[in-house]
Amino acid sequence: MTQPGIEECVRANLETYFRDLDGTPPSDMYDMLVRLVEKPLLEVVMAQAQQNQSRAAEWLGLNRNTLRKKLVEHQLLKP
Repeated sequence: MTQPGIEECVRANLETYFRDLDGTPPSDMYDMLVRLVEKPLLEVVMAQAQQNQSRAAEWLGLNRNTLRKKLVEHQLLKP
């Protein structure tokens, strides 16, 4: 049996999120989801890149300065 992919995991969690809201309208979902996905993405990529920001930025398709800004925003790097 194969593990569910990222897309399936996100879909299932969003369905649970709406179920838990029980009719209450959501707000700022896009920003919330980006924050929740971005931090573990950065953590895993930085670990795989052995904390090499240039390599991680290249893998992510980001400018190195953008990566540094995101690492600081997620408290994964001190300013």
